[in-house]
Amino acid sequence: MRRGFKAEAERHASRLRQELGCADDEPVPLEALASYLDVEMVAADALVPRSRLEELQVLQPDAFSAGTFRLPSGRRMVVYNPLHGEGRTRSNQAHELAHLLLDHVVRTVERVGSLKFLTCDAEQEEEADWLGGCLLLPRQVLVEAAFAGMTVADIAEAHRTSEAMARWRLHASGVLVQVGRSKARKPDS
Repeated sequence: MRRGFKAEAERHASRLRQELGCADDEPVPLEALASYLDVEMVAADALVPRSRLEELQVLQPDAFSAGTFRLPSGRRMVVYNPLHGEGRTRSNQAHELAHLLLDHVVRTVERVGSLKFLTCDAEQEEEADWLGGCLLLPRQVLVEAAFAGMTVADIAEAHRTSEAMARWRLHASGVLVQVGRSKARKPDS
């Protein structure tokens, strides 16, 4: 990621949450964010039979999480896998919305057999991961949660994310190191 992106993403996520009327300690309303961006969020089983998604899940677990499509009309749509749990689904949706917020462009046409699909480059994927995580779990929320002794499970439940997302944000954001150092400096009472 380019220098300064992480701090910029934290500020961007904070501004968006404020514009949506979402306090830092509330789960971000992803449907409202999608509406704000003029994007429709659609469960994939509204477009194809659920049995097809279940078949894909058996053949290749987690092969499909979510994708963003621009229709010929210009309308944009985030299609997500309804087979995933709520926390994972919200992470997938936040990731796709982050691509749109960052004006990422599709750069690569990949081929699997006779099928073609479009991808973003690795740096754009990292940026979307980071901004999506910031939207779901702002750093300040993580700092306060860590100082309060909340567990990963507590944080995930409070913000409707997966435990994997909460754990990743706690580690990747440096919050656990910051809180550990601060607690180490305080004398025992």
